Amino acid sequence: MLAFHFTIMEAETPEEVEAAPEDGVYVYGLFIDGARWDRENEIITDQYPAKMVETMPVIHFKPMEDYKPDPEEYQAPLYKTSVRAGVLSTTGQSTNYILNVAVPSKEAPSVWV
Repeated sequence: MLAFHFTIMEAETPEEVEAAPEDGVYVYGLFIDGARWDRENEIITDQYPAKMVETMPVIHFKPMEDYKPDPEEYQAPLYKTSVRAGVLSTTGQSTNYILNVAVPSKEAPSVWV
């Protein structure tokens, strides 16, 4: 019944966060591969030339009941490691996969797949 709503914050480090969230958790230390977070426009965009990996700002993971993600947002897969590969579990998903993080995009989500 619960799913996460995501807010990508302006804070770049945990020290910049003023207080704990009322609900959910702030996550720091994530990276994006093959794209970058445009901090000015607050959307996912093309990576800089010759720069494969970019850091992400702090992200607020907020649990919500019966939450449905916006179909216009890219569902970026979140993995435990940068290798992405893992052993297939009995559910058919990689053991390295955690969940999808909804990321705002100017383009259709299919551009990032």
